[in-house]
Amino acid sequence: MDSYGDSSALAAAYLIAAFTWFIFAIIFYVLGSLFLMKIFEKAGVEGKWRAWVPFYNVMIFLKLGDLSPWLAFGFLLAWVPVLGWLVSIAMAVVMVLAAWRVGLKLQKSSPWVVLYIFLAIVWLGINAFDKSRWNPNIAPASWAGNGFLADRTVWQGIPVQPSAQAPAAGYGAPQGYQPPAAQGYAPPQPGYGQPAAPQAPAAPQAPTFQPPAAPPATPPAPPAPPAPPAANPDAPATGEQPPA
Repeated sequence: MDSYGDSSALAAAYLIAAFTWFIFAIIFYVLGSLFLMKIFEKAGVEGKWRAWVPFYNVMIFLKLGDLSPWLAFGFLLAWVPVLGWLVSIAMAVVMVLAAWRVGLKLQKSSPWVVLYIFLAIVWLGINAFDKSRWNPNIAPASWAGNGFLADRTVWQGIPVQPSAQAPAAGYGAPQGYQPPAAQGYAPPQPGYGQPAAPQAPAAPQAPTFQPPAAPPATPPAPPAPPAPPAANPDAPATGEQPPA
């Protein structure tokens, strides 16, 4: 009788503990998704629904932290009996690295990642609702160039971080994607907001000299002398003698 009562009480205690844990898990998941949604909005991620999808929101968080989102599948190996605890430690380090990079882009110094290690939900809440702005133009991570941790994926709706390289062919890369070819430096063209190149002054034009007109070869003829006056008809004729 007593053993049956003890078993019932123990079972009831387990049920209460499991129900309490389930309630707290839901609360933490809702708060975590809400905080991730706000952080994703600051980062320019399109679609609020992405923050509420389990496992997928972790992949986006890794991608924003300059890490390959495919590393999130390492959490599935945490259930392996032999390597489970090693994988769990490795994934915890990966999440801390992602939080460090995301914090830098949210104008947080490196020591802020300590808060994420001990109280991740508080770290998410502060970065979600403070006045910090997303700035991806920070010094690239040491693993960004190449390696197993580097992010090389391009997903529609998620901004490509400057440290991410061109995506490799495979799932997650857009069809027909070609990385842009490197181009040489081209000097800026003068236009709006840029001073135009100084122009050389125009050469002065030589004065045009017109020589005087040459005098005519033959001088003009002098005017003709006036004609003698005509004879008076009333005058006597020549040789006639006046009357006596």
